[in-house]
Amino acid sequence: MSLSGESATLTPSALRDMFWKMLEIRHFDTRLLDLYQEGLIRGSTHSYVGQEAVAIGACAALKTDDYITSNHRGHGHCIAKGGKPHLMVAELLGKATGYCKGKGGSMHIADFDVGILGANGIVAGGIGIATGAALSAKMRKSGQVCVCFFGDGGFNQGIFYESANIAAIWKLPVIYLVENNQYAMSTRASYATSVADFSARAVAFGIPGVTVDGQDVMAVYEAVAAAVARARAGEGPSLIAATTYRYYGHNVGDSLVYRTKEETEYWKGRDPVVIFRRYLLDNGILTEEEADRMDEQAAQAIEEAIAFARQSPEPALETVMEDIYA
Repeated sequence: MSLSGESATLTPSALRDMFWKMLEIRHFDTRLLDLYQEGLIRGSTHSYVGQEAVAIGACAALKTDDYITSNHRGHGHCIAKGGKPHLMVAELLGKATGYCKGKGGSMHIADFDVGILGANGIVAGGIGIATGAALSAKMRKSGQVCVCFFGDGGFNQGIFYESANIAAIWKLPVIYLVENNQYAMSTRASYATSVADFSARAVAFGIPGVTVDGQDVMAVYEAVAAAVARARAGEGPSLIAATTYRYYGHNVGDSLVYRTKEETEYWKGRDPVVIFRRYLLDNGILTEEEADRMDEQAAQAIEEAIAFARQSPEPALETVMEDIYA
């Protein structure tokens, strides 16, 4: 089954905002590798560099009060949905000014004010949360939808099938968006997944499914916008498979010995930032000078976020037992 429907036309201002956020993600996750090498980041971190078009294209189709759930590779999703980079860096550095007061780290960033229901360190951990959020929206008749981001590793977890089945039965307003970045840690997706076309599994639930080029932000936007329109109309969930690639390792300690140089070079030749920049230039949305200036300003914005985090205080010892459930 395929998705169909008219998506809203994006204004030039919206397109420039998408490009800005894409640049923020690129500079944010690139600089985090440096911070990790300095020993400033608590715990591990997972770079989203190379996958920016998926988060940006999907979140551009959402309203502020719509929901997203994320995974361990969640920085891009959070920035795309409106998360604040300075609070994110502070969280990664374990500072009191961070989103979780320095207690959550890279994989637990949330901002309910803009619909970010949380990144998640558990593989496929956001799928049940997204389905529950969609059930809540339907029961409250709020008109909200939820986009659930997860990877090709999460795609083979049992909770996806239970959740997608109940979402289809109850026609819940949720979009399951699997980012096939080719590897679950070091395991190639084609080795661990029974179908070459991930979207084919939508047939099992009787819902629409489509595979899109995850390096093309406009292709992602159009697919998600159609799925969102369908969900808001009460027609239930959709499955979107975005084919993409992470440029760095699974995490900061990954030596990437399982990938070939030729494979990496091919995907870097399809860089989502370069593709979108070219689109904006070709359509008269930006000039070369404006695009260069935006890149410089985005890099500076991330440096300012890092400076904020460096200067922020450590959590006070007496707060160690706050913000816990039991």
